[in-house]
Amino acid sequence: MNSLKVPKDGLSGLIENFKADSLSGFMVFLLALPLSLGIAKASGFSASQGVLTAMIGGLLVGLFQGGRLTIKGPAAGLITVCAGAVAEMGDLHLGNIPAVDLVCGAIVVMAVIQLVLSLLKLGFYSDFFPLSVVHGMLAAIGLIIFAKQVPVLLGIQASHLKGLSPFQLYEHIPDFIIHLDPKIAVIGVLSLLILFGMPMLGGIFKKIPAPMIVLLVTIPLGIFWEIKSIPDSLVVIGNFWQNVNIHANFSAIGAFVFWKYVIMFLFVNSLESLLTVKAIDGLDPWRRPSDYNKDLGALSAGNGLAGLLGGLPMISEVARSSANVGFGGRTSWANVFHGLFIFLSMLLIIPMIELIPNAALAAMLIAVAYRLASPKEFIGAYKIGNEQLVIFLVTIVVTVGEDLLLGVFCGIVTKIIFHIKNGATLKMLFKSDYALEETSETYKVKVNGVATFSNFLGYKKLFKKFAPGKQIEFDFSHAKLVDHSFMDQIHHFEEKYEHAGGNVTVSGLDSFFAFSDHPLAARKPQNGSNRIQIRLSSRQTELSRYAKENEMAFYPQKVKPGAKYKDFPLQMFNRILSEENLITGYEDWGQVAFSDLQVSRATASSIEQGMMTVLYISEIEMRLPDFTLTPEKFSTRMAEFVGNKDIDFESHPLFSSAYYLRGADEAAIRDFFTPEILAFFESHEALSMECHRHRIVIYDGHRLSEASELDRIYKFASEFAQLLKATLVNNFNL
Repeated sequence: MNSLKVPKDGLSGLIENFKADSLSGFMVFLLALPLSLGIAKASGFSASQGVLTAMIGGLLVGLFQGGRLTIKGPAAGLITVCAGAVAEMGDLHLGNIPAVDLVCGAIVVMAVIQLVLSLLKLGFYSDFFPLSVVHGMLAAIGLIIFAKQVPVLLGIQASHLKGLSPFQLYEHIPDFIIHLDPKIAVIGVLSLLILFGMPMLGGIFKKIPAPMIVLLVTIPLGIFWEIKSIPDSLVVIGNFWQNVNIHANFSAIGAFVFWKYVIMFLFVNSLESLLTVKAIDGLDPWRRPSDYNKDLGALSAGNGLAGLLGGLPMISEVARSSANVGFGGRTSWANVFHGLFIFLSMLLIIPMIELIPNAALAAMLIAVAYRLASPKEFIGAYKIGNEQLVIFLVTIVVTVGEDLLLGVFCGIVTKIIFHIKNGATLKMLFKSDYALEETSETYKVKVNGVATFSNFLGYKKLFKKFAPGKQIEFDFSHAKLVDHSFMDQIHHFEEKYEHAGGNVTVSGLDSFFAFSDHPLAARKPQNGSNRIQIRLSSRQTELSRYAKENEMAFYPQKVKPGAKYKDFPLQMFNRILSEENLITGYEDWGQVAFSDLQVSRATASSIEQGMMTVLYISEIEMRLPDFTLTPEKFSTRMAEFVGNKDIDFESHPLFSSAYYLRGADEAAIRDFFTPEILAFFESHEALSMECHRHRIVIYDGHRLSEASELDRIYKFASEFAQLLKATLVNNFNL
């Protein structure tokens, strides 16, 4: 929507967005501080070293990063690698050199290689890895974190856990429960209830960082129960500033284990960072493209300094980055402010930080682990296709049971085996076989071989040659196989290219066999018998009945919405992944279509996917101004606080207090909202309405509407349209 002015960068951006970025930076700091402490402890480092990494990630990397909304710092995804490195480096017994210092040496070497990759502009190499393998790796990391943090949550001493593998830790959970420390366990379980319960309450509670509430509850509880007398029950910072000096030691550089962890750090650090940047780009309201190579270079500088000074490796951390988007951060200065607040905390409140119970930090890490390995991840893999689920599970089992790199390798091998089974040859898998036809206005890419994760980098180079603003067609009619990872990459490219003013179409797949009804599922040519049979769910059956009763058409299939919602705030503040269950019809005031959207959006603690129902109205023969109208709530008041304007009407205080109205042309909006229209909204149940280029979207919150609710929304739209016809003839020349 044109009312969203793109924020400036640099010093002018600092001045323009000071209030929004400083507020978001502070809110992210409240989330980052306890997580940095917990991640460091779980990684085998001291708690203060996690804070050091977060500080550097904000104050240094924030000034040079290539992504505007990502937050840099230590991440749960590297806990297993760090902890493994500390354990194996310690087994080298190199005199009195601490294992952590040897690990820091490996981090510095990793940072140098990372810098070289950025200078060679290889930031896109993460696109090589199949999505099912990456998600399996992250889910495995979540399962390992969970296994290692449950004993801490229950107050089990670390000496009882030595030498236990993740599988053995799961086997011992009943023993841990029997031997728990009551006070520590109560603090841990209460923390879990807060972390999982607050988001379920919705409203304002979803906007408050749950870790902050955990600290506000558990610190007084720990003081009251005097848990400091229990060994290893509280965070220990010590003399933070005295410990900030050169720690990295390279004495193990000749050992195999040193280079093993250099590679593991490089792989997980770079891959997870680049994936986070890509994910956050999709949530950026202004859809500003990030410079992956610049971001990788800035990250290498942060990792190098953190490693030298004894800190953990840092990445673009997804939970903090999504929280930054959710809290209204606008530029990379939000990351700098987050680092500044962490710096101030180390100057002013170390004694207070040392009152934090370790059980509370363990609960926070368990919450992170749950997000990495939640049932939604398993269900999501299954919905994309049975083969994707197998690859996902193979990666998990091998990673948890053996090793991260081995798990990723086995996942990729499993993927390749499935591709060969589906008709590909090894030569096809690593060759980008296409023909390009080009005119002054169009590009046509004819895919002749297979289009898979393993040869996508060749297509990536092709994408860079496309001039903006053209018509691009990908013709798959002669392809032998198209996998899910390739479909997802095309989807990402389509979003970016169309946002820049171009248009992308995909053809030739209608006759292919899809491995599931997911719009991005893998596909191969039909053999005459393979077709996905559409079975209606109970909800779809109700929607089909509603459509029939109202003489409308019903289409249950999942589709990609393309540019349909482009520049609507709905699309700008969410990433619309797919559209399904379309109910379409015509009225004398326009074409109407209900549909269920699968959206991805930022919250205070993570990126969440959900479903919502919208009513889309097009072909409206009236001149309408662009505007967005939503029920007034905590988040809209916060938006006003940081400078967004709410258009109020003194003559209608009820409307002004109930709704948040915004748009670029305030004069046109005030002319449009006549007393009759204002009275209409005052007398009806509050719904959200967005108008852009004479099209309207109406929805009742970010949720699915039941079939029984569609009548109410449809009646609202119909009455609104009739009112427009009656009142706007003179003003808007119907």
